[in-house]
Formats: sequence, structure tokens, C-alpha cells
Amino acid sequence: MTIIPTFVIDKIFSKIFRRQTKNYTVERNVGVFKDDKRTEKTTHADPVSLAIGEFGRWQALLTLILSLLNLPCTWHIYVLTFQGADTDFWCAPPPGVLQRISVDQWKNLSGVFPAITPTKTPVYNPCYYRDLNYESLLEKNNYKDLLQTYTDKDKIKACTSWQFNTSEFGDTITSEWNLVCDRKDLKNFAEMMFLMGVAFGGFFSGLVSDRFGRKKTLMASLIMQLALGILVAICPWFEMYLVLRFILGFVCVSIVFSGFVLCMELVGGKWLTIAGVLYLLPVPMSYIIISGIAYICRGWRLLQWCVTLPAVFFLVLHWFIPESPRWLLAMGKVDEAMEVLQKASKVNKHPLPANMDKILNQSISKFEINGKPKVRVSDLFRTKNIRKISLVLYILWFSLYLVYYGLVLNLSNIGGNIFINTILSGVVEIPSILISVVILLKMGRRMPLCVTMVAGGIACLLTTILPPDTEEWVSLSLVMAGKFSVSSSNVIMPLYTAELFPTVIRNLGVGTSNIPAGIALIMVPYLWNLSPVSNVLPLMVLGTVSVIGGLSVLMLPETGSHLSNTLEEVEECINISNSSQKKYIDTISNNVQNTPQSEKE
Repeated sequence: MTIIPTFVIDKIFSKIFRRQTKNYTVERNVGVFKDDKRTEKTTHADPVSLAIGEFGRWQALLTLILSLLNLPCTWHIYVLTFQGADTDFWCAPPPGVLQRISVDQWKNLSGVFPAITPTKTPVYNPCYYRDLNYESLLEKNNYKDLLQTYTDKDKIKACTSWQFNTSEFGDTITSEWNLVCDRKDLKNFAEMMFLMGVAFGGFFSGLVSDRFGRKKTLMASLIMQLALGILVAICPWFEMYLVLRFILGFVCVSIVFSGFVLCMELVGGKWLTIAGVLYLLPVPMSYIIISGIAYICRGWRLLQWCVTLPAVFFLVLHWFIPESPRWLLAMGKVDEAMEVLQKASKVNKHPLPANMDKILNQSISKFEINGKPKVRVSDLFRTKNIRKISLVLYILWFSLYLVYYGLVLNLSNIGGNIFINTILSGVVEIPSILISVVILLKMGRRMPLCVTMVAGGIACLLTTILPPDTEEWVSLSLVMAGKFSVSSSNVIMPLYTAELFPTVIRNLGVGTSNIPAGIALIMVPYLWNLSPVSNVLPLMVLGTVSVIGGLSVLMLPETGSHLSNTLEEVEECINISNSSQKKYIDTISNNVQNTPQSEKE
């Protein structure tokens, strides 16, 4: 599941990614209140990377295993595409009628009505039927004669039960709970409930993980995912299905969050970017796999079992995955952190420093300041530049989530075979994620994010100007090109967001970014309700939103690999970068590194 709560990067960047290009000792002001002028000599080093290296065999194995957690989570978010697929349906005939005539003949007899249009072309409406005594009429007349018996005096009634074509998808939630006609919006509501759970989970799961640890949160969420998935497969009522899907969305994003943070807290240096991006690689693979699963497992309940039970294998991770050593250090659990690092050092063949105990103890007590600064939501809008950063990022997160998930979760509405479309969606996203690694390491964040979002929007807009007789593969190719481009944006955006907010409000800033993202997720299931107005309107909306979001990136500054700590640093460094055309975050690093030796002493 691609959804990564934006604030998960907070702990990673604030504790791990702090000026790691060089180890240097400086004398710095560590006061956080206006009268606190204490200073402290601080050695900026990463104790975990110092102990076991930035990346080795131990980190590689755990990164691979943790990334696989995306498979069942993505299946659960995408499975409704097949479980609630649109199929042909018709008003259920009286008993015995289909023994005399075919289904198509029954549809013509019962559900074809003259249209109230200038052309008066007959239309088929499966939501209503002509109320006649079909058994009696069929005994006295043949099918062709009955077709001529329609009169304006025939009574028209609303259908109360239907039959469905189950040849392609088997039984679906649509067929089981009659989510058609006046109940058709309930299918979109079912998808919205899951996405609403994702939105809430993205905001609150980080608090749970910070409080109880990555491993405990991960294992508890895995058990809950397995139990909830089984309950969904056997639930007898639609109302119960909605509640379970909401909770399942909450739990799935908690799994992705905990796995992502744990993965990132095991590595250091440039591997933060590489591991963070590659963690998402199983997401497009899961699209390809679930397409095959859905093709083989026809019927929504069987499909639910098939996407749920593989999570059983992840329960063994309890005996193999360690707690995050960085979280242990943050909690002051030095002995437990030492035990994890000793095991990791043996696997990596990277001997621990002789004074490792002392290094770990120093790392948890290097800033001993009485009290912590109080953070308020108003701080996100207190100064000119941070206000602009906050508002533009909210626009970006809304735009990105609406476009990315608008394309991913509406492949069945775009046209063509849903199984093939799903496979193509995964195939185009794999190279997009891999290319993003190079982009993030070599090309920065601002311009790549702008270009990929604008390009994705243009691709969607081009589909709206195609002639009506254009072959389907042309429009599908443009949609996949848009998906390829926006998928890269989806990888760049979380890192860029975390780098823009200063440390004092990073958790708050990137956490509140989930609000517009959550609103976008809730809107996604209803996008194609615009199609009755115009077939091209949904993609026109997605294209326009993507272009607007991409262009709004130009209002933001570029960032570097170093993070600002306070609002004042952001203001000062943006002002400096505006005049010197330098990366505003890098200015902080340069100022520190170029401090005269006499001042340091």
C-alpha cells in the first residue's frame, strides 16, 4: 500500500538525518527559551551507524522483509476494485419465466422502455420492470408477439431484487447486497470507509508507534489485520462490512507506517533515501499479483480469504525482527539497544567500538534542557515563509493523493480489461520508483516534483481532447503515462515535506498534511460520478488538479540533506537563499562548518 503517513519521516530526519555529511564538533547554543544561553559541545555522529555501519547484510535482509509488508496492505486497499466490480444485472423474473425465454429476451420484455427524447430511442433500465403476468402471457403468446404488446397503460414498478452476471468476477458485494439502482452509491461509500480509516490511521498510528515502539505496534497491527480480514470474509451484513473495512484501513496504514519507520531507523547516510524509496517497490508488484489472484479466485468472499491469509506468514517476524535501536535509545533503553546492535554487528561483520556503551549513553543525554518548547498549530502560520510552506504543502498533498489514488482506484472506469489495466498499472510504477532513487540523490526535490506532477496532469488532460472514435489503447497509454509520472511524485513528496518543516514543528506540520490528503482520499470514490455530465470530466479534473499542484511547487524553496531546527532558521536561510540562489537548508550547514576555529574554541 503506497500510503505512507507524511509525518513518519519526523523521527527519521530529526534523529537520524541531522548533519551526517561530516562529523564535526562545534560550540552551539542549546537554549530553547529566550533567557537560556547555555552552550554545549556536541559531537554530531550517528551512534547506530557508527556501531553497525550505514548499510550492511543485516539492514539489507530486514529492509527486504519489511518491504514485503506492503503486499497484503495494498491488496486490502485495492481488493474492492474486484469485489465490487460493475457487472451486468437485470430485474429478477418470476419463477419459471427463464425456462421459456432467454435472459436477453426477458430484459427486452421487462426493462426496455421508450425514451423521452426527440429520437425516442428505446432504453433499457434494469431498475424498473413492466408489471405484467408474464407466465400467463408466455403460455398464450410467443416472444415476438409479446414485444408488440407494450402500451402506455402498462404499469411500471421499481425492482426489488435482481440477478447478476457472475461469469467474470463471481459473486460480488454488489450482487450479494444489491448495491445497484438507488443503492449504487453505497459501493462508493464502502470504498470511502476504508480510505477514511487510512486517513485517520495515518494521523494517529504514529502516536501509538512512538509510545509503544515499532515492533509492538507492527505485530499488534498484523494480528488485527489478520482477524479483521477473516471477519470481513464471513460478515453477513453490509453495515458490519463497512465498519470492519474502516478499522481495516486504520490497521493497514499502521502496518505500513511501523514497517517503514523501522526500516528507515536501521540504516543511515544516503541509504535513508535509497531504503525509503525501495521500501515502496513491492506496492506496484502487489497490483500485478492481486490481478492474478482475482482472476483465479472468483467470488468476493474467496478473494478476501486469499488476500488475508498470507499475513499469517508475517507473524513469525516476532522472533526475527528487532525493535528499532534508535527508538530504544530515544526511550533511554541503552541495554536493549546494545543487545540489538551486538547481534547486528555480528551479521554485518562490523565490530563494535570499544567504548560503545559510553557512546550510547552520551547519545541519549547530549541535550539536557529543562522543559520542552510548546508547539501550537498557530506556529505553522506564524511567519511569512512558514505560512507559505504550510499552505502550499497542503495544496500539494491534496492534489497528489487525489490524482494518484484517483487513477489507481478507478482503473475499472477508464476502459479496457480491469485485469490487464491493473497489471499495466503495476508495470509502469516499478521503473518510476527506481528512477526516483536517482532523482532524489542527484537532482533535488523541487523541480523533479514540479515536473512529474505537471507531466502527469498533462497526460490526463490529453485524454480529454481525443476524438470519440480513438482506439482505447491510445487513451489507456496516456493514463498509464500519467500514472508513471505521478508515481514518482508520490515517492518524492514525503521526503520533501519533512525537509521543509523545521524540527520544532516537523511532526505537527507533516501530521497536519494528512488532513487535506485524507479529504482527497474521501473524494476519490466519487470522482467518476461526474461522468454522466461528461465522459472526460473525471480525467479533466485529475489533470487540472495535478497541473495546479505541480506549478504550486515553484512557490517553495529547494532543500538539501540538512534540516533546519527552528522557525527563525527557516526565515533567515530562505532570505539568504533568495539572494544567493543557494539551497536554503545547506546554508545552515555551511555557516556551521565554516565557523572560524577561534569561535569554536
